[in-house]
Amino acid sequence: MENVLGQQPEEGKLTKAIEKQTAKIPSDAYLLAALSAMGVSLALQCLGRKHSSLFVGQWVSSFLLFGIYNKIVKVEGHD
Repeated sequence: MENVLGQQPEEGKLTKAIEKQTAKIPSDAYLLAALSAMGVSLALQCLGRKHSSLFVGQWVSSFLLFGIYNKIVKVEGHD
């Protein structure tokens, strides 16, 4: 994708380093982390720890989003 000046956008050094490291993590790890967070949240809810349960339950979407990012980096790569 080119910008208005006809140049390719470039990623920063930090972004390249992060993508290089996250690409090493299997995509299943993020799914497992999300499912684990659901289980821990359910267990906390059953134990009557409502606030802790809600806190841990909010991690699920973050883990799934990290998994999507990881998959995009693996498929598309970086600059």
